[in-house]
Amino acid sequence: MKKKTEVAAKIKGFWRVLGPGLVTGAADDDPSGIATYSQTGAQFGYGQLWTALYMLPLMIAVQEACARIGLVTGKGITTIIKEEYSRTVLYATVGLVVIANTINIGADLGAMAAAAQLLVPLPFIALTLGFTVIILLLEVFTNYKVYSKILKWLAVALLAYPITLFIVHQPWATVLKATVVPHFELSFAFFFIITGVLGTTISPYMFFWEASQEVEEDKERHLINEGMTNISWISVRKMRTDNTFGMIISEFATWSIIVVAATVLHASGVRDVNTAADAAKAIEPLVHTFPHAGFLSKLIFSIGIIGLGLLAIPVLSGSAAYSVAEAFNWQASLNLKFKKAKGFYVVIIAATVIGLLLNFVGVNPVKALVYAAVLNGVAAVPLLFLILKIAGSEKIMGKFKSKWPSTTILWITFIAMGAAAVGMFFTIFS
Repeated sequence: MKKKTEVAAKIKGFWRVLGPGLVTGAADDDPSGIATYSQTGAQFGYGQLWTALYMLPLMIAVQEACARIGLVTGKGITTIIKEEYSRTVLYATVGLVVIANTINIGADLGAMAAAAQLLVPLPFIALTLGFTVIILLLEVFTNYKVYSKILKWLAVALLAYPITLFIVHQPWATVLKATVVPHFELSFAFFFIITGVLGTTISPYMFFWEASQEVEEDKERHLINEGMTNISWISVRKMRTDNTFGMIISEFATWSIIVVAATVLHASGVRDVNTAADAAKAIEPLVHTFPHAGFLSKLIFSIGIIGLGLLAIPVLSGSAAYSVAEAFNWQASLNLKFKKAKGFYVVIIAATVIGLLLNFVGVNPVKALVYAAVLNGVAAVPLLFLILKIAGSEKIMGKFKSKWPSTTILWITFIAMGAAAVGMFFTIFS
């Protein structure tokens, strides 16, 4: 009995350590990610499966650097850019984040509505409006402590995808080889999707959100005093545990989605994921086990898309709002009431509403998700360079500046994402 109590206490202790890293990792597999990974598996089979393995250390390093910046300085990334760089760099950074995030919000809302239509016969407009209202009410009218708990539990929606991995029969030898051995094709389609995979995995909104949430955590624990933070290596180690766990969960979900899409869709001749129903077909092999597999596959798919959309959209609008508020010295915190942080919440509302309106210009919601991922892949390149410089600065980070392993991996990430974007544009004109 004592051992059971000790194990339960350890699990509870570990759960308490999890926070910004877990939420950011889960939000990474947003509807945009799910659509992009499904398209990858459908179009190229296991050809890009290796990206899930090789992106993991890159993703951990990038998000650790962002989290460390927020934790150590008690400031968001935009605030530091404002203090250390020119206004041109500041406004270009904020512009990139706001534009990319708003488009991503629109694509995610559309995907949530399309997924919900698989279950309920309601108009697309009514569903997008309904999800928008629910998300804004949660984000604007709940305090950070309550809201962070909601976000943490929504991360459980990620389990909807790995579960299907072990129900569908897999050619494991082929899968494991494709996971380890990289495969390349010199074509626009290949570079377009791989830029999207990189962009939806290592996304600008994640950089700014995790840094800002570490600042919120500092405030919650009263670690910021007169603009200075009281951080120890123990706090940094806890942050790294949270971050690493969140990114591993995220990439395992990514790997699972690509495998299932490749095994089911690509193998059956489906090369293009055009609708939510197309993506849901990836888990229809459940029909061999369950009599109502058609509905069950749609239910599992819809739960994942809607749950992760509810998680990711507040992260997208929140990171945009933190960025704008920090640039203009506005009060910015999910702990503050609307009256005390009007500008911050207005940006959240504006980004979400504009994203909503993008769904009424006639763009296919599933295709919009993939294009949003590619946009993130291009936008992330210059932002990664700034993060690399900030995290490695002794002036800014003091004794917590990046050491050579972190710096090396960050440079590899910057070069890899830059090469994918350049390769995509090169193949357009070649």
